[in-house]
Amino acid sequence: MRKNSGLRPGFSVLSVVLLLLAPAAAILYGVYGLDNRKYLLVSLVILACAILSFFLLFEQRKPPARDLVTLAVLCSIAVAGRAAFFMLPQFKPVAAVVILTGVCLGGQAGFLVGAVSALVSNFFFGQGPNTPFQMFAFGLVGLLAGLFFRHARRKPKKLFLCVYGTLSVFILYGGVVNGGTLLISGLPLTPVSYLTVCASGIPFDLTHAAATAFFLFVLSGPMMEKMERMKRKYGLMQRDDDSE
Repeated sequence: MRKNSGLRPGFSVLSVVLLLLAPAAAILYGVYGLDNRKYLLVSLVILACAILSFFLLFEQRKPPARDLVTLAVLCSIAVAGRAAFFMLPQFKPVAAVVILTGVCLGGQAGFLVGAVSALVSNFFFGQGPNTPFQMFAFGLVGLLAGLFFRHARRKPKKLFLCVYGTLSVFILYGGVVNGGTLLISGLPLTPVSYLTVCASGIPFDLTHAAATAFFLFVLSGPMMEKMERMKRKYGLMQRDDDSE
């Protein structure tokens, strides 16, 4: 009898360190210790933390190839979706794909897909000091989705997904990226400065949040059905303790 399904087990202390503390420390060191000149190095550190956390789920064995291929496909969908809507600033499906990954495959997978999608897509849109903040923000959105919906026994309703997507993108993603803008700008680190930066980004954050809700409403049904079917048929994302 299966004890767990997918990437939904409790987070260990090491997972918290790898997905929250280590990326945040790397970003701050990149800003203050490296003067924003080594942002690609910081991005790779965040990526390494996400990959290591994912691999730790499988303990003493490597993840099956089907699991890695699935995550690669989801990253490709997110990157292609961002490129397809390049003419519409902030109107992108990336966050929606990341959220659905977190909901169906767990928080670590959501963080990994979010971080990878941000890094890879920026090779088309331009790398910069904001890349680590985008990776961390997308990763947090996917991670929180996995945690928030981890105990759901049924497929979440579209309304709940859309509400989560709107709030997480506007508050969490916008908050992290706007904080990055403040750190990079060299403005004084005061609540007034942060609120000013956030206020200037409200139109962009609202557009991004609305786009996420729209794509979740459109994509959640078919994507979640496909992923759940793959989990049942191929034992997708099962660990050693998930075997019967």
